[in-house]
Amino acid sequence: MGINWRELFPTKLTFVIFLLYISLFIGQGIFVTASQESNNSYSYNTITVVLLTEILKLIVSASLYCREQNLISLLRDVRKDSNVMMLYFVPAFLYCLYNNLAFVNLSTFDPTTYYLLLQLRVVITGILFQIIFKKYLTRRQWISLLLLTFGCMLKQININSLYGDTNDDSEAVAVQQVTLNKTDTENTSKVSGKNMTGFDLSLSALLILAQTIFSCLAGVYNEYLLKDKGADVNIFVQNVFMYIDSIVCNVLILLVNGQLVGAFTAESLRAIWRFNVIIIIVNNAAIGIVTSFFLKYMNSIVKTFASALELMFTAVLCYFLFAIPIYINTALAIAVVSFAIYLYSQSPVVNTGKVRPLNTMGETRQDKRKLLDSDNDTDLEMDMV
Repeated sequence: MGINWRELFPTKLTFVIFLLYISLFIGQGIFVTASQESNNSYSYNTITVVLLTEILKLIVSASLYCREQNLISLLRDVRKDSNVMMLYFVPAFLYCLYNNLAFVNLSTFDPTTYYLLLQLRVVITGILFQIIFKKYLTRRQWISLLLLTFGCMLKQININSLYGDTNDDSEAVAVQQVTLNKTDTENTSKVSGKNMTGFDLSLSALLILAQTIFSCLAGVYNEYLLKDKGADVNIFVQNVFMYIDSIVCNVLILLVNGQLVGAFTAESLRAIWRFNVIIIIVNNAAIGIVTSFFLKYMNSIVKTFASALELMFTAVLCYFLFAIPIYINTALAIAVVSFAIYLYSQSPVVNTGKVRPLNTMGETRQDKRKLLDSDNDTDLEMDMV
């Protein structure tokens, strides 16, 4: 059975959203790594960067809404659906932790290893998807998810040691040699001292595991709000709810860390007002906007496979930009992940919730409700294709 492209991408616009999502996330890891100092630290306040990103997201979402409505209408909708805004504090707080941990973990891991380890969220997302939407994944879908996880873990395996090869040219040894024989070039300084082999029993492993869990919980719960509790709320109003709540959460983190005043001094803002930091803010803001459309018109499971595709492109780009070699275990990991994506594409999860695909956006809410009622489908449904 071939790939069911129609189920994966109901319209051309959903495919464009899919490609944008991948491109923007690849940029995130590369831009953050490029902004680091030679010792892998940051010369700017990363929490402030996350806060400014949420402010930019809020401005963009409000502006997009006001293109067809007006500011008074926006304020009226915010007040009318204030109960939904309170619900958004849960994913907003989780995304706040996720976004701040991204800077911490990218200072420990190179971008390819970072994205590989984040793919542990695939199985966790599958479990949460079943619990929240009360539907079960098929055997084929579970096999594809487990294959994807296995592929991600291949990067840690010293393949040559399995055959007793004394002339070990595995990634782990090669990384040690690069560290011992590092040059003074800028590319080498960007990756020296970083974990390029995967998990170890350390704080960094716990932090990336925490980031993975936050990502799963936030993504699935956000989809639940977009498709159920907030299904009748304009998507830009939902974004406004998310970003207002995220701004509050980041301000609280600055306050708890005692950085609220110092984060906005002239010196701190000058450290941020540089191209390699501004592009992080703009790119991350675009990620937030595109992700909301992704979750509304596709689903969290397709989102995890989009993230997996980032691995291949990230590995290639990091090879050229930061001189990070692509070893055999990395290539095998990417191959297994690619096969898992193909397997899943034959039987994708379809979860439209209470919303219609993008080609029916012109219909009124009353028309949508009539269609749902006529199909006896007022509850969330997940069709297994």
